[in-house]
Amino acid sequence: MPEYGRNVQLMVNYAKEIENKALRQAYVEEIIKLMHQINSQNRTMEEQLPRLWKHIFRIANYDLDVDSPMGERPTKESDEKKPERIPYPSYGAKFRHYGHHVQTLVNKAITLPDGPIKKGLINTVAAYMKLAYQTWNREHYVSDEIIKSDLVGLSKGKLTIDEHTAVENLVVQKKQQGKKKSYGNGHHQGGKHFSRSKARRRK
Repeated sequence: MPEYGRNVQLMVNYAKEIENKALRQAYVEEIIKLMHQINSQNRTMEEQLPRLWKHIFRIANYDLDVDSPMGERPTKESDEKKPERIPYPSYGAKFRHYGHHVQTLVNKAITLPDGPIKKGLINTVAAYMKLAYQTWNREHYVSDEIIKSDLVGLSKGKLTIDEHTAVENLVVQKKQQGKKKSYGNGHHQGGKHFSRSKARRRK
């Protein structure tokens, strides 16, 4: 382990030759302190201790007869043991560009009873789907028919939007509502200021 330097390697090799176990134990513990000083990484000795003991056994090629304060002696097999692979969640590749959260919202909308709340959620999902589609397909026109068809596919035919409803209008309505909340009275003040500027230019 080059981060500790050649001298630490030599000291560990020497520790393996010490016949007296108590003396060997004390000698190795001093090497551990030195290793902490060399490579502390701004951590306390207590925080680094388990890591340092693993490293010293690795430097000794796991041939070191000393007692680790953790109660177990690291082995090559235990150090090389890899965690189990976490499976990557697989979703329908056809609708992957919308993201997993859209599918979650669709599933939620399916469980709601018919009414304004369900209709509002469906409209919100459709509006977000169009924004997401436009983000990944900026060079192509995204029609409402595509969004409505994909919504039917995501919901397996359980959610639909009226054919006369424009998804683009749903997006515009959400943006306008957000602006009203953001500006409040200041928006009207800005409008007055704009009117005065126009009046000056006309004069």
